[in-house]
Amino acid sequence: MNYKDMLKIAMEQSAQDIGCKAEDFLSDKNVIVPFKMGPDVKKYYKLPIGCNFISYGNNIVVASTEELTDVVNEYINRFEFYHCFETPNMYWLNERIKPFGQTVCFMAEYYLFDPDRMEDLPCEYEFKVLQQADFESLYLPEWSNALCSDRKNLDVLGVGAYDGDKLIGLSGCSADAKDMWQIGVDVLPEYRRKGIASAITSKLALEILKRGKVPFYCSAWSNIRSVRNAVKSGFLPAWTEMSIKPITAVEEMNNA
Repeated sequence: MNYKDMLKIAMEQSAQDIGCKAEDFLSDKNVIVPFKMGPDVKKYYKLPIGCNFISYGNNIVVASTEELTDVVNEYINRFEFYHCFETPNMYWLNERIKPFGQTVCFMAEYYLFDPDRMEDLPCEYEFKVLQQADFESLYLPEWSNALCSDRKNLDVLGVGAYDGDKLIGLSGCSADAKDMWQIGVDVLPEYRRKGIASAITSKLALEILKRGKVPFYCSAWSNIRSVRNAVKSGFLPAWTEMSIKPITAVEEMNNA
């Protein structure tokens, strides 16, 4: 499976997530569709969602509830599509969706693995491929990016780095979609800047590919350390998303 194959699968998955067609992401025109999650939606998508913006670099495809469609249509035709994910333009949108009780919520950039860019990444520590049964004692704060205690059933595969018997780095993946597994990674603070994160991330990506699945990686734009790890590990930016959710839902997240 090469990068082009994985990109096609990712677009098909995004189409499932919001209720559009995969070819909509290849258009040179913006597309709006009624928001409708498909039967194979990514596991972490949670309602309520007012609308979701997705771009693979050609246009914006937006899935919107009926009440927000007119505002969204004006927004994506007012600004260049990639500027719709940025301030100050985003403030324009936020002001106009507030009367509907909605606000901008999640924004993230997603990456796909490119095997042709992958180089052997040296690391002085031992690696072990871990299965789901190996994770039971690892749901600890230091491994909270690699594993998710709220969705243990989806944590299916990992790669650990060890200094003797001590686990010092962990990359784990969650089976978040039928054909796509998402990677997260943690390294103990005292072992950082030694190439461990990129080595175990790329190793896990290759293990995922061996199982016929697409490895993907997500990062906030501002998490420079995570972005650098993605690029060094052989990942390329593939698509970006921005979601609109009820103001009350965002307030609950901030007060949790």
